[in-house]
Amino acid sequence: MSQNPEERSLKPARSPRGKGKGRTHPRPAVPVPERRLDLSKIRHDLRTPIHHILGYCEMLQEDDHLPADFAPDLGRIHAGGRQLLALIAEYFDEETFETKRGDLHRLCHELRTPVNQIIGYSEILQEDAAALGRKKDLADLRKIRDAAASWLGLMEEHLLPGGSQATDAAGSRLLPQGITFQSPAARPLPRDGKVEGRLLVVDDDESNRDMLSRRLQHDGYTVQVAANGVDALRQLRSTPFDLVLLDLIMAGLDGYLVLLKMKDDPALSGIPVIMLSALDQDSGIARCIEAGADDYLTKPFNPTLLRARLGASLEKKRLRDQEQATHHALVSSQRQLAAELAEAGAYVASLLPVRLTRGPVSTEWCFESSTQLGGDSFGYHWIDDDHFAIYLLDVCGHGVGAALLSVSALNILRSGPLLADRPDDPAQVLAELNEMFPMEKQNQQYFTCWLGVYSRNSGRLTYASAGHPPALLVGTDGRRVELRTNAPPVGAFPDAQFTQSEIEVAPGSQLFVFSDGAYEIARPDGRTGTLPEWIATLAEASAREDFSVGECLVKAKACQTTQALWDDYSLVRFRFGD
Repeated sequence: MSQNPEERSLKPARSPRGKGKGRTHPRPAVPVPERRLDLSKIRHDLRTPIHHILGYCEMLQEDDHLPADFAPDLGRIHAGGRQLLALIAEYFDEETFETKRGDLHRLCHELRTPVNQIIGYSEILQEDAAALGRKKDLADLRKIRDAAASWLGLMEEHLLPGGSQATDAAGSRLLPQGITFQSPAARPLPRDGKVEGRLLVVDDDESNRDMLSRRLQHDGYTVQVAANGVDALRQLRSTPFDLVLLDLIMAGLDGYLVLLKMKDDPALSGIPVIMLSALDQDSGIARCIEAGADDYLTKPFNPTLLRARLGASLEKKRLRDQEQATHHALVSSQRQLAAELAEAGAYVASLLPVRLTRGPVSTEWCFESSTQLGGDSFGYHWIDDDHFAIYLLDVCGHGVGAALLSVSALNILRSGPLLADRPDDPAQVLAELNEMFPMEKQNQQYFTCWLGVYSRNSGRLTYASAGHPPALLVGTDGRRVELRTNAPPVGAFPDAQFTQSEIEVAPGSQLFVFSDGAYEIARPDGRTGTLPEWIATLAEASAREDFSVGECLVKAKACQTTQALWDDYSLVRFRFGD
């Protein structure tokens, strides 16, 4: 068998007999000749499938019963075949080929464009023929498509280093393994013939734009086209799109630059982009993916792969849009809720009593809720000319529910007949509150309460408490008395018993009523303040002429380890005059 001169030049020379028998010595390195191409064979191989394309196309065109709307696409297929013949004659001529072979990839790109169009239009017609049940036409159209696929495989085999790779049954690198043509009969469209999605097809080749946009419209999408990158950006800024199919290689502003401009624009950066490329543009595609492209498709497009990748990208966008819509709705809801809570908080604050600066009883208080709405509330008022009511409530928990219960009970004490009818019987008032607010009807919430009534004429204070910390009475001599009666919180037990007690209040005495949030403060050392410590602090501070209850709140906030208060803070001081 004769050897190719190139092969002979690469074979190692054998050593002379008797010197290292069986061993070889490499010859001095010589340049490997450039691969020689048999242009006449290439022309023959590439023309054969084109003749098949033209032949089947012409037979279909001559069919008198062919649907009229098949004719334009068959004309495009025929024109693409004639264009390929002309390109083969031009590029593979012995006199001109050497000027073209410097960039075989570019040459393949120019040759591939018309065959991609042949494949695309033949697949569109295949779907139409399958939908109409025209089996003979479908068979001929498949032969056109297979011939075009074979042509691509032959072109790569002859021109690209390493030849054709990953070819399908027709000898072309068109289809990933396992992907086959799917007719529309197996892929029903929605009842209205539309699928969700407005798409923009960007390609500087008119036939490519037409072919891809028609395929997408056939699948039910709403499609617009752009002939260049500038036009694409103009449309993207004026029309909402769900996805962009963007050609990588375009004159002027190419696909990569359009992608960069989209990702730099906050209004466009969230639109999914699928890059369109030839098979030999892997490096460009990798750069686009790094820049933010969602996916890519190689020309010619496999219908099943096109649908799958479009569907996946649109589903990702739908989920992302849904997530953003949910987020915006949540933010809006939170703002509305915050506004409503602030309004409710303002209402609760409006219920707090006015400070009394003159008269038989003067008052001073400080209050701060641990949240926008808390469970603490307090008040005081003259029931009549003789009796002055004092009350402070602390509902378990915080938030809207606690505030509603607290305000309800407070309003009954402020303006209801309970205290007016029983100014000398605070224990009975607590008992009636217990009947009004059973925890079973208050979302399992209950409240503690301290209630006292001061008689101006007798100088005595009658009081009752329900699970609440004691009030502190400090005399002018510094003597301090904790005022408490034993009873469970209001609403905790339906048959609870409430008792009361009374004490004489000397002129100049001070009474402190507070919630447990005033002293149960988390400290930096990990300890929590206790009631005995708090009683001692209040008694000592009350002896100062310049003492203000606001100091206690400032110190509590400075002492605790967290910025917000752990519990509602309520502290009220009463001074009894002559």
